[in-house]
Amino acid sequence: MVELAVLLPLLILLFVIAVDFARVFYFSVTLTNCARAGAMYASDPTVSSESPFASTQAAALADATNLSPAPTISTVSGSDSAGRPYVEVTAAYTFQTITGFPGVPNQVNLTRKVRMNVCASSPNTSGS
Repeated sequence: MVELAVLLPLLILLFVIAVDFARVFYFSVTLTNCARAGAMYASDPTVSSESPFASTQAAALADATNLSPAPTISTVSGSDSAGRPYVEVTAAYTFQTITGFPGVPNQVNLTRKVRMNVCASSPNTSGS
């Protein structure tokens, strides 16, 4: 009993840290899926015209229905060094840990970014 009483606080701390690590991993996978869905929506004109979503942000947030509050979605468009247009969608979320143990951060800022080249809206018929 004495050994258990001495080790129980350490075991509880390790359990809480393991649960929070699993939650951070789950939330980061969810954010990656949000950014990917938003980039897919914004990079393909056919998808965006046939999609039930009104915007890139709505398409990205469709994968984050289980996160409260909703993550922040931002979109950047540009061209790479070869002149190809791209769209970059970033999903950001502030993760709150379960408890505030010393040495364990209370908040973790998670950010995931996905860049995709924009598809041509019409096929290339120049023969090259």
